[in-house]
Amino acid sequence: MGKRILVTGGAGFLGSHLCNRLLEEGNDVICLDNLFTGNKDNIRHLLGNDYFEFIRHDVTEPIFLEVDQVYNLACPASPVHYQYNPIKTTKTSVLGAINMLGLAKRVKARILQASTSEVYGDPQVHPQPEDYRGCVNTMGIRSCYDEGKRVAETLFYDYHRMHKLEIKVMRIFNTYGPNMNPNDGRVVSNFIVQALNNEDITIYGDGSQTRSFCYVDDLIEGMVRLMNSRADFIGPVNIGNPGEFTIKQLAELVVNLTGSSSKLIYKPLPSDDPLQRKPVIEIAKKELDWEPTVPLEEGLKKTIEYFKTIVK
Repeated sequence: MGKRILVTGGAGFLGSHLCNRLLEEGNDVICLDNLFTGNKDNIRHLLGNDYFEFIRHDVTEPIFLEVDQVYNLACPASPVHYQYNPIKTTKTSVLGAINMLGLAKRVKARILQASTSEVYGDPQVHPQPEDYRGCVNTMGIRSCYDEGKRVAETLFYDYHRMHKLEIKVMRIFNTYGPNMNPNDGRVVSNFIVQALNNEDITIYGDGSQTRSFCYVDDLIEGMVRLMNSRADFIGPVNIGNPGEFTIKQLAELVVNLTGSSSKLIYKPLPSDDPLQRKPVIEIAKKELDWEPTVPLEEGLKKTIEYFKTIVK
């Protein structure tokens, strides 16, 4: 017997992949999205499925539904989008968490928070374990996202302590794959779009800053395993790929895989842009028997094929 599952941000990059996965497992899925950064095209193929329901709704407003589980993914996740209206971004993280936690409390549902590696800020500890408390600037241009997600985590733990709510908190590291928005300003989508158009590839800084890139299928596997893990394991848990690459290495790989004539150009690094990002995933290995399996080159090939269908 399948569960009735709510996915907020379900028309977004990660949300759409999660909806697919949950439907394949025989669940009833309610996809909630205001389509600010989500895209109906990501879920269009699901709209005729009797077990799928799409509701256009903003999580900053309460909603009353009967569900068994809630995956709270709603929030712009790329700097271009979350800096467009930073106050709205903070509201989405904080009010969204309050509304979804209230819903879960009322119907006694288990709820998972899609938190982020950005809670570690520009880390002074490398790689980042879950017990590292971070180095976050409360006044920077990224703070609306970083601090919004940190407050959301706080709310989840307070609801767990006060109301015995079943919670799960995952910290998502850089993820890529099909259904990414070509205009989201993230490094993988930026590089692929520029390469396919044979435009200069823009690297901010000298390209020596590092990131760890997790293919979306691996990420969703970790997310589902966390949601269905034993009740007393609540996280936080890092879900990401510990393979570490410089931004310059990524750019060169994308140029090679696309056969592009693009040249690399360098621009100043934006403020508060983290110089290093790499997860420690020992807790995920131990508690969820999870680690990523898709190598960067293989994942990039699949992502490039997707972008070829949408880049004009």
